[in-house]
Amino acid sequence: MLPVDEQMRTIASGAMNIIPQAELRKKLERGKPLNIKLGVDPTSPDLHLGHAVPLRKMRQFQDLGHKVTLIIGNGTALIGDPSGKNSTRPQLTSEEIEANAATYVAQAVKILDPDRTEIVHNGDWILSLDLKHLLELASKFTVARILERDDFTKRYKSQTPIALHEFLYPVMQAYDSVMIEADVEMGGNDQLFNLLAGRELMEKMGMEPQVALTMPLLEGTDGTRKMSKSYGNYVGLTDEPADMYGKLMSIPDSMIATYYRLASTLPVREIDAIDKAMAEGTADPYRLKRDLAANIVTLYHSADDAAGAAAAFDSLFKKHDVPDEVPTFAADLTPRDDGTVYLAGVIAAAGLAKSAGEARRLIDGGGVKVNGEAVAPRSYNLDPASLAGATLQVGKRRFVKLV
Repeated sequence: MLPVDEQMRTIASGAMNIIPQAELRKKLERGKPLNIKLGVDPTSPDLHLGHAVPLRKMRQFQDLGHKVTLIIGNGTALIGDPSGKNSTRPQLTSEEIEANAATYVAQAVKILDPDRTEIVHNGDWILSLDLKHLLELASKFTVARILERDDFTKRYKSQTPIALHEFLYPVMQAYDSVMIEADVEMGGNDQLFNLLAGRELMEKMGMEPQVALTMPLLEGTDGTRKMSKSYGNYVGLTDEPADMYGKLMSIPDSMIATYYRLASTLPVREIDAIDKAMAEGTADPYRLKRDLAANIVTLYHSADDAAGAAAAFDSLFKKHDVPDEVPTFAADLTPRDDGTVYLAGVIAAAGLAKSAGEARRLIDGGGVKVNGEAVAPRSYNLDPASLAGATLQVGKRRFVKLV
């Protein structure tokens, strides 16, 4: 193993909290592999780079020689994690959970070394708990302690209902740590309460408590809000290489160092150098984004896919070419009484904008092209002859051929 100082530098890179840091150092000084825990509830089948942040940190632990335990929460998912929620989560069926879990594992092992990853399901011990043992676990926590959670406090003060089973979630997640004898538990920063509950339960059961390590929530490609499918600012782990590459090239320069630190496979020392160059203004942001996009596409696909995605990007955005394969759309180009076709309506009907109003805003902003020529602002009505068989482009990556 590397010296403790070197390990601490890698582990701390990008982390928000290590509680307590002195205990982590003490564990590392023993020179034995630690058991690093990450629990995930398979509530969705599709993962994005934001979900992958703690998995990347787990891989760093593996590369440092430590043991990784990935807990698939097929037991806790039946409760539903209330972290950061202002209402009770809808409960999933066992069938939905198992289907999502299979997809999750397939995506997670693109990051983790499968030969050095132990995958367990907490339903194996949670679902077999009898009432006696459940009451024993629940007795280790007070209602006042559970209500210290920020989300519970807000819901309680606003008289928003809190279902009794939600109180059991941090207890069950803590019990996972007891069952696998975790040395460190990983999670997003919204999981800090749950991680500290695991530490508390281990102490009360006479065990050496785990260290809580949290990672930040990754901002999306807009650079402002957290990455989320609902915001449309996500990079999915199963995105096609060209789409993944294009999305990463669109991130603001201010997010380059963050994406390298939280989403890439680059060594920490090299990321520190990028951070320094960006701060000093000596970096080439465009070159860094290309290298970042290639790194991440290679991680989730292959080096050949990354090279192909880069070539497609250059063809589309540097040479302004139209992609080889453009979907077709059977547009209604019937002229109105004035002999024109409402372009904004065609754009919305083709699914290139959510509404005709949004399409008009895109036209006014110069974001619409017909056969490679930008449509002038406020040009909402066009001659149908100019649209028949034309290639319609909205934004940088959306095309349809009107037929």
